[in-house]
Amino acid sequence: MIRNRVLLVLVVFAAAAALMLPFMGFAPNRLATPHPLMLAEIANGAALALALAAGIVLAAAVSLPPRPSVHLAALVAALALALLLPILAGAAARGLVATATPIARASLASGFWVMEFAAVLACGDALRRLEAGIWARAAIIVGCVAVIVTAAALGAFDALSLAKEAANRHEAFIDAVSRHALLVGLSVAFAVAIGVPLGVAAYRRPRSRQAIFGSLDIVQTIPSIALFGRLIGPLAALAGAFPFLRDIGISGIGVAPAVIALTLYSLLPMARGAYAGLASVPPSVIETARGMGMTAGQILAQVEAPIALPVLLSGLRIVTVQAIGLAVVAALIGAGGLGSFVFLGLGQRALDLMLLGAVPTIMLALAVDLLFQLLLGMARRAR
Repeated sequence: MIRNRVLLVLVVFAAAAALMLPFMGFAPNRLATPHPLMLAEIANGAALALALAAGIVLAAAVSLPPRPSVHLAALVAALALALLLPILAGAAARGLVATATPIARASLASGFWVMEFAAVLACGDALRRLEAGIWARAAIIVGCVAVIVTAAALGAFDALSLAKEAANRHEAFIDAVSRHALLVGLSVAFAVAIGVPLGVAAYRRPRSRQAIFGSLDIVQTIPSIALFGRLIGPLAALAGAFPFLRDIGISGIGVAPAVIALTLYSLLPMARGAYAGLASVPPSVIETARGMGMTAGQILAQVEAPIALPVLLSGLRIVTVQAIGLAVVAALIGAGGLGSFVFLGLGQRALDLMLLGAVPTIMLALAVDLLFQLLLGMARRAR
């Protein structure tokens, strides 16, 4: 009997990837088409045995009774597989490159990514079934990151082409991460400064609610590339008419249009979060505060805002994660950031260069999401 359909799907996908998809690719240089290599071709016997043992445990957990011990075993097996696959790939790459020219490239292929994502999702499924708290999840994530970082510091991944791209573009990569963080930070700050008052206005004045949210809904329907492009002309004209704007960094391309576009996209979830948070405050609490003689401003700051904080943080979480992803597109208008590697890799048909921008973006979004979950947990307890 199948008792865990989610895990069944993940096990099937991982098994299919191991048997049918290439685990790595090997090419004589960066531009050549990689030769596909299956997992069985490059892994040694011990690594294959460990991966197979983890797979057997996960497959068995599909049909076993849903007990905590079963979920815990599935969690351990999924974590072991998720950590084993990158280390296995690094060791295989080291062996492949050692017998080739210095410019040879060993890259991660589709089979690796499918298996890795399946293992990570299996971890999440096991944690959910164990009803693990956010702090337990955070501890597991920090532990896994520590293992990967330690392995990287010991040179376990140096032979992978993704690591070589990062090493060759170290300064550019650091600058891209900093610029990406700047774009996200500025846009989120402006979204909070504008979106929260809009949400408060929509709550205080019901007649203006439709106009506020209707206008912000329209912005959400505009494709991101189109919005970035539409801002180039007006900002370039303003910079030409008022040279002091160019002196402070405002022009048709670069950071200014990117921050404006990201802010516009962030206003709707921020305003709705503020509105929903205030609407969640029980009317009896407000009446009690009024009865105590508190003014409208005091009620907002001392009563409504603390109660609405968890909902507001949920909106801020959506805004920040969305901005991290959309900031990749901002590279098209010269704003820089991690998107510059994505589009440079597309132009050069270099997959690892694209991944150098895409993977850190995903990791940054996941880290921010985890941070907000921790903040939400503390805010709910305080509430």
